Amino acid sequence: MGMTLALRLLESQQQVTIFESADTPGGLTSSWEIDDFTWDRFYHVILMSDLNTRNLIHQIGLEQDFEWVETKTGFYADGKLYSMSNLLEFFKFPPINLIDKFRLGVTIFVASKIKNWRRLEKIPVEKWLTRWSGKRVFNKIWLPLLKAKLGEYYKQTSAAFIWATIQRMYAARKTGLKKEMFGYISGGYDKINKAFAQYLLNKGAKIKLNSEVVKISRNNKGITLDLTSEKNIYFDKVISTLPSLPSVKIAPELPALEREKHAGVKYLGVVCTSVVLKKAVSPYYVTNIIESWPPFTGVIEMSALIKREEIKEKHLIYLPKYVDPGSDLFDKEPIKIEQDFVYALLEMYPDLKESDVITSKTAKIPMVFALPTLNYSTRLPGIKTSIPNYYIINSSQIINGTLNVNETIQIAENKLKELFNEQEK
Repeated sequence: MGMTLALRLLESQQQVTIFESADTPGGLTSSWEIDDFTWDRFYHVILMSDLNTRNLIHQIGLEQDFEWVETKTGFYADGKLYSMSNLLEFFKFPPINLIDKFRLGVTIFVASKIKNWRRLEKIPVEKWLTRWSGKRVFNKIWLPLLKAKLGEYYKQTSAAFIWATIQRMYAARKTGLKKEMFGYISGGYDKINKAFAQYLLNKGAKIKLNSEVVKISRNNKGITLDLTSEKNIYFDKVISTLPSLPSVKIAPELPALEREKHAGVKYLGVVCTSVVLKKAVSPYYVTNIIESWPPFTGVIEMSALIKREEIKEKHLIYLPKYVDPGSDLFDKEPIKIEQDFVYALLEMYPDLKESDVITSKTAKIPMVFALPTLNYSTRLPGIKTSIPNYYIINSSQIINGTLNVNETIQIAENKLKELFNEQEK
């Protein structure tokens, strides 16, 4: 988000400084070293329909590093693993009967054709899915998936959430439900972020790492920033790409009602354990879990997508869990989380032995995904604040999509145009 904003500002002849609290750029797309290789902290994939991401990667000179792969999808139900990668497998799927499969298929098809997503914002997701899929399919398929992603907050979530999810995944398929083509850049987001940062530096941007902004305040000319490392830095204009609550916490001059409106955006966080293995567990990039007992949301087998030479001929699994920011998982020792997650992984895949586990590592972010609650777009604060020249642009402003890199880039570019238009008035 921040780097995309910086790029477009530079292209409009602005002078730009990025303040990044971490020691590397990239935010949620940043990478780390695990075992003896470097890869993304959280799982990411690029769809052929992700034109914003693809255009940006082309602009920074990495288009030749794209790899496109036909992927498969699995489901874990009733203690068994099933493939759900084509229409035939869909009709063979044992956990639901033929009538229920028809209703499920109709639900997905209908959602893929709907254009007026704002109408869906007024309808609870449970009500809409039950209407189209029926109670049996909702309880057997949709409810476990919703709880895995949203917890009990699914009850407050609008049908626009499932619409956006189906729209994105439907776009990944070349011909209906027949084929998924997913992509990545050789070298992962580590390579993308380094190339992007260097591209910005070459265009004249300044990037200051390990620089957390702790306070913003107005001055006669613009905005004063106080950092953990230095104070009283002056800028004409400031954009925060932090989540909504931190964005207002650093701005104590904002009135209480405005702060409450931003603080009212409800986020979920993520706890994600990366597991490095000696062997694969399945041929599926994503395995959706429709049982309640595993402590994680799903199984993402990155080595079913990327070439194994990217990760030193090993296998990489992500085990994510989406939780409330107040969850005790954020206080739990990573080693305890990894023990629980790896044990459950071994339970799910009996052919996988403890000796096949090389290492594991856990990343935690308390505010990741803004919940698309009922009538969400009507309650969302704008980018302009009551502090002149202080703006908030973040992923909570994704109102007709799901949280992913492509949507993040789109929001950055659209909201920046909105900011420019506002200044011209």
